[in-house]
Amino acid sequence: MTYEELMQKAIEVSENSYSPYSKFPVGACLLTDKGNTYVGCNFENGSLGMTICAERNAIGNAIANGERQIKAIAIYSPKQDNCTPCGACRQVLHEFCKSDDELDIIVKVGDNLKTYTLAELLPESFTL
Repeated sequence: MTYEELMQKAIEVSENSYSPYSKFPVGACLLTDKGNTYVGCNFENGSLGMTICAERNAIGNAIANGERQIKAIAIYSPKQDNCTPCGACRQVLHEFCKSDDELDIIVKVGDNLKTYTLAELLPESFTL
């Protein structure tokens, strides 16, 4: 699956976001080491701390299907270019990749895709 195809799936699933409070829909589509894809969108709650980000929703979907290794994730919001993961999502992504240098994070900037490694976005990540 190409990064463009991952982004298209992230765009499509962002339309299912439940974001009545922030009005900031986000969609994510991840690719595992087995070549499978999983999507997620953010969903909010009146108790804002219980909000779930699109990235963690997609990761939970992958885990529920027996996956443990993420190779790439595309993240999209129609409200913001360069929509990178929040700190909590970066740390969760770290838990499910072979190495921070081998996990690509794909975002949309205008009509183009930009790719970061997790190592670029989360230097000195926490590890047990």
